[in-house]
Amino acid sequence: MLPIEPQSCTAFAGQARLATGSIRDVALATKRFVDQDDSTTILIFDNATSQPVEIDFRGTADEVLSRLGERFSVPPATPIADTGDGEGGARRAGRPKLGVIGREVTLLPRHWEWLGTQPGGASVAIRKLIDKERKLSESKDLQRGLQEATYRFIHAMAGNLSDFEEATRALFAGNRERFFGLTEAWPVDIRDHARWLLAGGAVVSAAA
Repeated sequence: MLPIEPQSCTAFAGQARLATGSIRDVALATKRFVDQDDSTTILIFDNATSQPVEIDFRGTADEVLSRLGERFSVPPATPIADTGDGEGGARRAGRPKLGVIGREVTLLPRHWEWLGTQPGGASVAIRKLIDKERKLSESKDLQRGLQEATYRFIHAMAGNLSDFEEATRALFAGNRERFFGLTEAWPVDIRDHARWLLAGGAVVSAAA
């Protein structure tokens, strides 16, 4: 699965996809369109969440970008972590600190018995179990987030289209094949963007 670019968005002019990419690039493309046709409804969606993105297109392109810059700041560069002695000095030779924190864990006798049979001992076994559960939880959270982003988009753009309710049920049931089938007759840009969102930004087709 390909990650969706942070702070990217997609603009629709009516049912047609107008532009997708960074907020700046989409704003410029949409500004050019609006200057030629201000009668078509424009909707812009955050690609990560499908929340609406409001952009004021009054004035020149530079003025539009200036207002954007006041709302969407570029995050600062990530500082390099200090791996030295705490005073910014060079890293000391020797075994690195692992950040291990000693805390009390209360378990039943059968739990301790099982942990005692695991390779590496109780601490290693517990860490492996926690890491496994974290990955499982993250996977479920990611899938739920993709479903919610897809729903926000189709609710805004496809709420009046055929099979919307059935497609929504298939979406949250995790039945991607049925979702694709029910959305096949939708306007192509709406259909493809919904599938793109559900796939996390990957390029998908009806047969995917």
